[in-house]
Amino acid sequence: MLRRVVLSTLIFTSALTCAQADVYRWVDEHGEPHYSDQWVPGSEVIKTDKTRPGSSSAPARATDSKALAAANSQVASQIATAENARAVQQDVAKSRDVRCKQAKDEYTRAVTARRVYQTDKGGDRSYMSDADADAYRETLRKSVQDLCGSVPQFDPNAPIPEPQPIPEPKVNPADATSN
Repeated sequence: MLRRVVLSTLIFTSALTCAQADVYRWVDEHGEPHYSDQWVPGSEVIKTDKTRPGSSSAPARATDSKALAAANSQVASQIATAENARAVQQDVAKSRDVRCKQAKDEYTRAVTARRVYQTDKGGDRSYMSDADADAYRETLRKSVQDLCGSVPQFDPNAPIPEPQPIPEPKVNPADATSN
């Protein structure tokens, strides 16, 4: 009788010990799942004797929530910084595109123009000599190359666009009359 009690006690305590141990699961090369209390490479824990996060005491939960709130604010700050950097990159790209288009337009006008001129502060045109015009065109071409990465192809057989007239400024008749 004593022997049965001792044997039953040993079986019961070993069952409790096994019930509290970590249980690992892995799948072999044939696709069959296996379970063990020993870790095997590639296995994952499916049951553990460690305490769960929900079972912690109230002060520990308050500390955890404060740490979580601090981590959340840090992540939000990082996301805002990343979004700001992305917006700045988009603005820089738009600005570069605008400057590229302006440089291409100016280069195309200089190449297709019969005569190249510069306008001074008073609005008067001063026409360049052929050598100065060629140097100016080279400068514009380099500028387009720097801003855009490539220079538009020029077709010498394409028709030269006619110059567009400058529109007259709109004048309010009431402002134009003298009092």
